Amino acid sequence: MTSPRKLWPIIRRVWIAVGVGATAVFVTWSLVAYRADSTAREATRSDAAVDVTHADGVWTFEPRRSVSDRTLVFFPGALVDARAYAPLGHAVASVGFRVLLVELPRRGAFGGADSPELRTRINRTLSTVAESEVVVLGGHSRGAVVASAVAAAGVKNLGGLVLIGTSHPRDVDLSRLGVPVTKIVGTRDGLASPEEVRQNAALLPDHTRWIWIEGGNHSQFGWYGFQPMDRRAAISAAEQREIMIRGVLDLLRSAASPVDSPEAGRVARVDAAVGR
Repeated sequence: MTSPRKLWPIIRRVWIAVGVGATAVFVTWSLVAYRADSTAREATRSDAAVDVTHADGVWTFEPRRSVSDRTLVFFPGALVDARAYAPLGHAVASVGFRVLLVELPRRGAFGGADSPELRTRINRTLSTVAESEVVVLGGHSRGAVVASAVAAAGVKNLGGLVLIGTSHPRDVDLSRLGVPVTKIVGTRDGLASPEEVRQNAALLPDHTRWIWIEGGNHSQFGWYGFQPMDRRAAISAAEQREIMIRGVLDLLRSAASPVDSPEAGRVARVDAAVGR
């Protein structure tokens, strides 16, 4: 019979091997899951309606005609390839709204979502928006956390906020934000459940427009694979994304001019600005 002293090294090696194997599987799955799909990659190309460029961590979707005075500044979910939101940017720009898709440093991992590098990138991006333009902030998942934090900090030209697939705001109080706000929620979201979302509803203004997508999950808000910890959707990806795009466009069309909304950049208080 093998003594406990001799058995322990064997158990330890097996345990390490299993751990390393499980980690490798998870990392591989994540790399595949968060990768932008072919539709998303195609949407990063310019066409007759939209000029697409990429520089300094920002994807710009510029309408070629009928340019509105409203610009959507959008932040992607953590670990997700930013290009997975290119179809959203392309669709919004195709009807006349400029879109600035801001990449999270290191895709939001290892502190990238709340890093000085991101703050510098955001400030640089906002500085490109003319004073006569209206800024609408938006984001999915961790990107919505970033959008909430930026809105709470105050943006001179802020005219609206759209939060997609997130339980936030959780660490900032936006209840007195005086601009149109839209919250888009999937009822089968495995990372931001309806229960979690409702817990923080009081931190949003009373005038917030809620869009509940019956059967929608977390992953289908972007054009990438099935995300770990998510639930299976009970609605097609195409239908869920169509509802999302329509909600974003409605918010852009109703965005308030800072001149008409003196409370636009004011909030009740600002605490921490990080979290899922």
